[in-house]
Amino acid sequence: MRRPHTRRHALAVLAAATALLATAAPSHATPAPARVPALGSDFYWGVASSGFQSEGHAPDSNWLRYVATHPEYDRYGESVDFYNRYASDIALAKNLGVNVYRISIEWARVQPQPGVWDEDGFAFYDKVIGAIRGAGMRPMLTLDHWVYPGWAADRGGWANPAMVTDWLTNMRKVVDRYAADDPLWVTINEPFAYIMNEVRNGGLPLTDALTMQDRLANAHNSIYDYIHRAQSGAMVTSNIAYVPAADPLVNGPMINLIAAKLDYIGIDYYYGMSPGTAAQYTAYPSGALWQLPLQADGIYYTLRHFSQQFPGKPLYIVENGMPTDNGAPRADGYTRADDLRDTIYWIQRAKADGMNIMGYNYWSLTDNYEWGYYTPRFGMYTVDALTDPSLARRPTDAVDAYRAITRDDGVPADYRPTRAPAACSLVDAAASCADPVTVPG
Repeated sequence: MRRPHTRRHALAVLAAATALLATAAPSHATPAPARVPALGSDFYWGVASSGFQSEGHAPDSNWLRYVATHPEYDRYGESVDFYNRYASDIALAKNLGVNVYRISIEWARVQPQPGVWDEDGFAFYDKVIGAIRGAGMRPMLTLDHWVYPGWAADRGGWANPAMVTDWLTNMRKVVDRYAADDPLWVTINEPFAYIMNEVRNGGLPLTDALTMQDRLANAHNSIYDYIHRAQSGAMVTSNIAYVPAADPLVNGPMINLIAAKLDYIGIDYYYGMSPGTAAQYTAYPSGALWQLPLQADGIYYTLRHFSQQFPGKPLYIVENGMPTDNGAPRADGYTRADDLRDTIYWIQRAKADGMNIMGYNYWSLTDNYEWGYYTPRFGMYTVDALTDPSLARRPTDAVDAYRAITRDDGVPADYRPTRAPAACSLVDAAASCADPVTVPG
């Protein structure tokens, strides 16, 4: 899951957006078709999650230590206990009609000590992946979703020159075990956000940020080759947390290091930006993700950006969703179902305009631990992790909406978004302001 940018980064984005306002070319509207075609029977519809955020019963890791040393964070507890409830959660996903279920294989769970693998840890993932396949879904496996063992933290984490070797030793073991299940692969979740969160939580000196980036790129490129030796026709990516207005500056350096070893472009899109909403990035309190601006049409510009950068390469929305404040209705009145339908409309528009889009994952099936907090709720099923001992999964309005979308391969052809597109979007910097999308009158 994509986490908020640091204040410093938010200010940089705002400055970039403000500067771009002065340079944007006069806008002309991209023609709007009266009807949008369905996405097709070969489209991947999925839900996404990560191990530490949802499993509970977590072994020693960098993130358990961050929680312990940050009193302002919510206590982790057992999160939403996916560890014991995986079968019923996978059944919920099956009932949505999705055909992809994304999880992560937690390094800390399967390798508790250097050179020692826990067969019980692997047996848990054997059961989870077996249940996913048994439900008729394809697993999407993330190798690194920001969590590594406590012993790796003791060695310095990503500041340790041997971290790549340690990482690859475990990940090759994971690939060997699960390549036969024909998963889609995500090597490293949101590398830039990973680096920033390591710095923010004290796991990495700021002076080592570029070193960590180089090491992550080395890890990705090495395991990419290994996966392809182990799995015929493998599809491998590292998903990028798209940053409105400034993505080439933020994610561009990492993309350049791994571009030759991406079978599809994994994209995480959550928040938009326009001249009227840019200031929200500097005003929201820590953890209050529901105060950041949503902009469903921004996903069109995000897809267009990567379609132009990687012509013909398949694009996959690995994460997308909407945060609320403890499940309460949003102050802007936007519902989870409306945001979902609006977003899918713009994906259909992008595909109709020739972009090669292969799939979409909703983040997330259930609420979970949002890297320090349970208050931001992204779940299609909401869970009161701090107040409900039963951890009941309660459906939101997005459940029926997503079920209809997967059944029909998209929203109806004559659907109109509940929110008009931004008059001057800055999601893809000046390009999205200069060449905006419109909806039929």
